[in-house]
Formats: sequence, C-alpha cells, structure tokens
Amino acid sequence: MLPNSLNFLALFGAITLVHYMLPQRHRWWMLLLASVWLYSTFNPLYLLLLAYTTLVAWGVGLALERERRRIWLVLGVVAQLAVLILFKYADFLLETAEPLLRPVVAANEAFALPRMEWLLPVGLSFYVFSCISYIVDVWRGTQKAERHLGHLALFVAFFPKLIAGPIERAPDLLPQLKAGGTFSEARVVLGLQFLLWGLIKKVVIADGLVSFVDAGFSMPAFQSAVTVLIAVYFYAFQIYCDFSGYSDMAIGMAAILGFQFRANFLRPYMSRNVGEFWSSRWHISLSRWFRDYLYIPLGGSRAGKLRQYLNLMIVFGLSGLWHGAALTFLIWGLLNGLWQVVWLSCRPVITKISAVMPARLFAVLSVLLTFHLVLVTWVFFRAEDVATALAVYQRIWGALPQMPSLLAGYNYTPAFWYSLCLIVALCLVEWLQERRPVETWLPAWPRAARWSVYYTGLALLVVTGHWGAAEFVYMQF
Repeated sequence: MLPNSLNFLALFGAITLVHYMLPQRHRWWMLLLASVWLYSTFNPLYLLLLAYTTLVAWGVGLALERERRRIWLVLGVVAQLAVLILFKYADFLLETAEPLLRPVVAANEAFALPRMEWLLPVGLSFYVFSCISYIVDVWRGTQKAERHLGHLALFVAFFPKLIAGPIERAPDLLPQLKAGGTFSEARVVLGLQFLLWGLIKKVVIADGLVSFVDAGFSMPAFQSAVTVLIAVYFYAFQIYCDFSGYSDMAIGMAAILGFQFRANFLRPYMSRNVGEFWSSRWHISLSRWFRDYLYIPLGGSRAGKLRQYLNLMIVFGLSGLWHGAALTFLIWGLLNGLWQVVWLSCRPVITKISAVMPARLFAVLSVLLTFHLVLVTWVFFRAEDVATALAVYQRIWGALPQMPSLLAGYNYTPAFWYSLCLIVALCLVEWLQERRPVETWLPAWPRAARWSVYYTGLALLVVTGHWGAAEFVYMQF
C-alpha cells in the first residue's frame, strides 16, 4: 500500500488511535503486526526476506554478545549482503561476466548466461543496511544485543522507515520502540506538519513534474533542446521532493506515534560545496552509514591525501551501485566522488577567492555552482542507460548557442508555469527555513494565520494532488 494514498492515511489514523489506546508495554506488538501487514500488501513473499534478515541479525547479535569473535561479524555481514547480491546484483554480475566468458566458453558459438529476473523487494537495501549497522554496532559495543526477537523485528520492520528510510540506527530507535512511545501534543502537531509538508512535496510537486521529465528523457535526440533542458532541471526537483517528501512523511508519522527520527534532508540545494551537500544535507542517514561503516574503516582521511581520495571514490562508487545494478548508477556515484576529490584539492584556492569577493556574492555563486555540479550527475541517475544520458548532454550542448532564442520561442503550457511557480515557492520556503526553522516561528503566528497556511496546503493536496499516481522513487532501491 503506497503511503501517498488516501487509503494509507486512513489506515495510519486507525493505527495511531489503537496505538495510544494500548498500554505502552503492549504497543510494540501492534506496531509490528501493522508493519508486517502493510509490507505484505506489496507482495506477501517479501516477508520471507524480511524474516531472514531479522533472524540473522538477532542470532548474530546474540552470538557476538556471548563471544566477541570476528568470524561472527563477518558471517553476519556476508549473510545480509548475500540477499542484496542475489536479488539486486545477480543479473548485473551475470551480464558483466558474459562478455569475459564468451571467448573462453563458447568460442564463436552463441553464448549467454541465464538470468534470474527476480523482482527487487521493496525497501530491501534499507532494511539490510539497518541490520548490518545493528550487527556492527553490537560488535563495536555501542549497542547491546537485543534478546527480545519481537523488539528487534519491530526495529527492522517499523513501517514509517521500512520502504524508503531513513536508515535509523539501533542505539537511537530501539530504546524508543521498546518504551512504546509517549504522547505529546507538541510532538503530534509537529508530526502533522511534517506529514502535510511531505505529502505536498510528493503528491503536488514531484508527481506534477513527472510528465515533463519523462518527455525530456524519452528519446532525447528527437526532442527539442528546451524540452530536454526543462526535463533536466525539473528532475532535480522531482527527485528531491519525491525522496525528501517521503522522509518528511516518515519523520511525521514517527512523531505522531511518539518516536523521533533524525533529519534525512536539510535543504540540500542550498549547499555551498559538494562536501556539504553529501555530508550534511542530502540523504544524511545513508551518507553517515557509508562514513561510519565503510569510509572510516577504509582509513578515511588518516592515511594521506591520495588514500583519502581513493577511499572517497570507493565509497561513492559503491553508493552508486547501492542505488541500482546499472552502469548509469555507477557513473553517477563516481562523478559525485570526483567532485569531492576536486573540491578537496581546490579548497586552498577556493578559500583565497572567497577572501577577495563580497561574502554574499561568493555564497550565491557557490550555491549555484554546487547545484549545477549535482544537476549534471542527476542525468545519469535518471537515464535508462548510458546512451540516453549522453544523448541528453549532446542535445543540450549542441543547442547552447541558440538556447536564448529557443527559450524565447518555446510553447510554454499553463502546467509548466504552475510547476515552475511551485518550484519557486519551494525554494522560497527553503530559503526562509535556512534563515530560521519553521518550528521556531510558525507557532508564534496568530491562530488564523497558522490555519490559513494549513488550509492552503490541504487545498493544494485536494485540488492538484496526484494521489497514488506513482510510487516513491526510492522504493525501488
């Protein structure tokens, strides 16, 4: 059941009501049953994988507590990664190995390895990473092994975060789930605000941009250069509003139920450099996961510049493959790793430039440059294959000299202007948020003004919302 559907919202209301009617010590099993049932609506067979990853994490955690041996850590991590490799990367690996084996195995005869063609279970990467972090935390001693299988199962399957994150850590979330959540009027109000804002991002903004993006990325060589250009820019906001919209909804639902998630997005397109974008603004839970469980164990920045650059490229390359078993995702990750390396290499020069430029001008130029560096990589993220991504670049690059006249003569539709106005409004809200978080100034407004904002948001959802029209992009990862 998609979270951007009216049926889900009605069911969530019922879950919340039952949740607070139960004593705190009994709430965990109701949330676990609700989480399992909601996940089964996608495909009941997915529950087998969910059970497998949970049982492995539980068993390995107990084994590590009895005897802290590295073999248990390795077996636990390998057992979790095996699921990802089997369901997410098996066909990609077979396709990659096929050209290498063909000359040896088949000589001049036709040769092809069989494909599994299994559907990727919803949210698999997210709950596998949660299980891996739990196992590693038990190994490191930052988390005690959870003896209660039901509590650990709830940590893994908790429905607000299950299908698309954020990737919560056991030391942060598990104690809250075991306590059952505490009702707080202020927290519920904040949760409703997050839920409303997340729905607007997804149902109104992101899904309203889909048609423009699809038009530009569908056979771009045969589309007008302006259509392709609009698709590239609009996709940057589609992917952001789609993913951050879900994160806001997850944070909101958790808050309504009495739990606290960490922020997963902090106005990423206002970043002043690519380091800031990835370390503290975009998909923060995944960035910190790779930092804590891969980058630092690889040596981080402790072994000199060249080793640091290599570690960054490894992390971003694997981050790209985490998103999907395709060459486009690998290139997307490596490009972002390259931007990191270039930024670190040029930091002394950038510091000198900033010293001789007006601060506001330097800040604006830094934000614009960072946004466009990220924008370039999104083309590979969205394109179906490398050829399509290159066609997008070629179509825009080849028309650059004529772009001003092409933009002036383009047939802009009312839907385009409406979508553009929504993006401008989003950027304005983000700019205000950057200056002063909404939770610090909205409660101080008069009640009439506050409710005018809420009713405007609800009106947007009712009148222009695309309810249940498309699943969240990150559900496929």
